[in-house]
Amino acid sequence: MPTSSVIDASPDKLKTYLVNEAQALGLDAIGILALDGGNDTAPSAARLRTFLEYGRHGDMDWMAETADRRANPMTLWPQARSAIMVGHSYAPDTDPLTALADPERAVISVYAQGRDYHDVLKGKIKQLASAFARRAGEDVKVFVDTAPLMEKPLANRAGIGWQGKHTNLVSRAHGSWLFLGAILTTAELPPDEPEKDHCGSCTRCMTACPTNALPAPYQIDARRCLAYLSIEYRGHIAQEFRAAMGNRIFGCDDCLAVCPWNKFAETSREAKYSATVSTGAPALGDILSLDDATFRKRFAGTPVKRTGRDRILRNALIAAGNARDARHLPVIRDLLRDPSPLVRAMAVWAHAQLAGEDAHAALRKTHQRRETDPDVVAEWQSTTRSSTA
Repeated sequence: MPTSSVIDASPDKLKTYLVNEAQALGLDAIGILALDGGNDTAPSAARLRTFLEYGRHGDMDWMAETADRRANPMTLWPQARSAIMVGHSYAPDTDPLTALADPERAVISVYAQGRDYHDVLKGKIKQLASAFARRAGEDVKVFVDTAPLMEKPLANRAGIGWQGKHTNLVSRAHGSWLFLGAILTTAELPPDEPEKDHCGSCTRCMTACPTNALPAPYQIDARRCLAYLSIEYRGHIAQEFRAAMGNRIFGCDDCLAVCPWNKFAETSREAKYSATVSTGAPALGDILSLDDATFRKRFAGTPVKRTGRDRILRNALIAAGNARDARHLPVIRDLLRDPSPLVRAMAVWAHAQLAGEDAHAALRKTHQRRETDPDVVAEWQSTTRSSTA
């Protein structure tokens, strides 16, 4: 546990204290950057503006609404003089791409297989910030993905890593597997040197993307990204992306997992990030059978719960359609009557993949007659040839 002490405002000693306390808390990386009125994240802010101008943020309207504030951390707190950036490794102990080969398993992104990192990491950073505030006699504010901060560019400037061609942070010590958090403080601390870009000519992340969501190095189109589509997107996933989803039901690790720098990453020391029976590639059939109550119980305390049962069932039905296993047909037929139009629409598609054409057309006669949701009706029409006769 961190120790408390009397106030010592020597910047160098305070920095040493921070590093030691971070290590004691089990944090894996820490770096500092100085803040002043003109010290913004200009290159990254320009990249963000381009991202928004092309509409690549999809329906994440909050990104456009907070774009101006993201350009400079001091817009959140003008009195801040330093940003303390912290990284916490969630590196897996196995290759996360292995489970993609088994269509009967439901693949969940590595970052969501354990306890919600917002809770785990924020708890540690709050302890670090409190200990530092007592020692330094300065004010602090803690952020873990809860404010318009550009954590990745800030972590780059603090020397923790660089933004790779997949746009995520890469560390020479921890690969692509770092959660990030920030402490803003009124203390003036010695800054670290920014980390250089070490991607070189490598484009493995871009090549690995199943949907070509990385149109150019250091650019991403969220509208094509399976992580965005399976987690953030609330609508019906377009036909063109369904086959590419495979058996992924929450997120996508492909671009992260193929990064060569991961060979230096040791398995995370944080037990709370470890996969459980519920999250470590569970049986697809188990996910398809979840009602709202069992979904909440199964994924309590994990990032999966925030996405909600309906979107997870939407994704699982796409996985079932891709699995081409007729044993899923009984539960899929039950889901054709689900209260959620999102679920019903994907049940239509999954049924069309697994049942014969005649069987699917016969079900349409009974189900579409009482269907009122236009998206579900459209799914029936698109999956039944006789509807166009």
